[in-house]
Amino acid sequence: MASTRAKPTLPLLLALVTVVIPGPGDAQVSIHPREAFLPQGGSVQVNCSSSCKEDLSLGLETQWLKDELESGPNWKLFELSEIGEDSSPLCFENCGTVQSSASATITVYSFPESVELRPLPAWQQVGKDLTLRCHVDGGAPRTQLSAVLLRGEEILSRQPVGGHPKDPKEITFTVLASRGDHGANFSCRTELDLRPQGLALFSNVSEARSLRTFDLPATIPKLDTPDLLEVGTQQKLFCSLEGLFPASEARIYLELGGQMPTQESTNSSDSVSATALVEVTEEFDRTLPLRCVLELADQILETQRTLTVYNFSAPVLTLSQLEVSEGSQVTVKCEAHSGSKVVLLSGVEPRPPTPQVQFTLNASSEDHKRSFFCSAALEVAGKFLFKNQTLELHVLYGPRLDETDCLGNWTWQEGSQQTLKCQAWGNPSPKMTCRRKADGALLPIGVVKSVKQEMNGTYVCHAFSSHGNVTRNVYLTVLYHSQNNWTIIILVPVLLVIVGLVMAASYVYNRQRKIRIYKLQKAQEEAIKLKGQAPPP
Repeated sequence: MASTRAKPTLPLLLALVTVVIPGPGDAQVSIHPREAFLPQGGSVQVNCSSSCKEDLSLGLETQWLKDELESGPNWKLFELSEIGEDSSPLCFENCGTVQSSASATITVYSFPESVELRPLPAWQQVGKDLTLRCHVDGGAPRTQLSAVLLRGEEILSRQPVGGHPKDPKEITFTVLASRGDHGANFSCRTELDLRPQGLALFSNVSEARSLRTFDLPATIPKLDTPDLLEVGTQQKLFCSLEGLFPASEARIYLELGGQMPTQESTNSSDSVSATALVEVTEEFDRTLPLRCVLELADQILETQRTLTVYNFSAPVLTLSQLEVSEGSQVTVKCEAHSGSKVVLLSGVEPRPPTPQVQFTLNASSEDHKRSFFCSAALEVAGKFLFKNQTLELHVLYGPRLDETDCLGNWTWQEGSQQTLKCQAWGNPSPKMTCRRKADGALLPIGVVKSVKQEMNGTYVCHAFSSHGNVTRNVYLTVLYHSQNNWTIIILVPVLLVIVGLVMAASYVYNRQRKIRIYKLQKAQEEAIKLKGQAPPP
């Protein structure tokens, strides 16, 4: 939009110069003022005079409106009005047969009729050149008129306008757009510098225009979702893009099969994302196009992917009986649903996949809590998918009681704290008692007891359940104090004998050592004597 300003009334500047042109009989013609500086549409008074003494004809030639205000024998005063542009009025005279003239210079100044910054692009990409165009209409003199391009209060460029005042002029300047320019205001200001003429610097500013910049990464939106959708599941669709600006003004959304599912979008400082939760039903087409679309400024980035919808139920694993008695036959069968095949059933040797596989076993105690595993496979879009089922077999069998579960011999010290550890196993879990053969006295199992001499004896441990019973003899020997005394009586003499032998051996060793030392000393003494009796050389 153009911006205009009321034209102030400015003073008229005149240069008092008289031009004398010689003529016959030294006749002279002059014009006053010689120079004038006035606003456009203003007026000025011009005095034409002559020194001619003969028949005189005096006048003023100009393109502007003129009125003769006063006159005398050899002068005339004119008023020129509505002066629109620079001109040179001419005073002329006819003095007899001689013609002569004198001219003046009128300079007109005016403010631009409008100054406008041309519209900016709706969006400007970061890193690209932005050309600012300042349109100026009018304004004179152009030699003293300049245009200033601004970003906020920052001066980007100052250029002379130039050209004829009647010709509109466009001043351009190119700036490299940046993220910092987003939301910045750009404007254009004209400056008419009349200070050389003793006036002032007059300026006029256009309406500011706001710039929006954007920046996009070289990548496209990233889709984070599996290629396969299973019927009966809830699938998360997620799409995101990082490194864009301004992320707050970007729009991102998901389309599945041409429809927009309910979704939630998030905008952060430099990234955006869209998330949708989709209930996959049998009504879905077997293949669905998935699009992620990002819109920013006048740019559109998108990612596409084709999803495959499949229906895959787990195989059916059955046992003819989940709980059986030992020795019973159990049939294990695994059956896959339509389209898939059984690839593995525990208990069966690997074989080419078929829709159904089964086998029969005779249940034993080792099969109790045995897990059977069945796996089925389905090929979808070139990929193999697997689903599994497991079942546990329960076998009922009678009590088991062996050496590892219940030791046959126990030796306890009288007065010590002991616990009888004797545990039978079976399904259902058997009950158990241990009683002494002689009198049926009960020996508690798993209970801490203080050992007494009268607990000594042979016990029969009996384990029983609804599926049978089993017994085992346990021998318990209690060591009491009298036995300890005899042990001490036997041990003390033995220890005394050992100590005596050690002392005797030590005595013999020391005696022999002293004898060896004594013999060595005697030999040394004899050698010294012999050396003293030897004759000199």
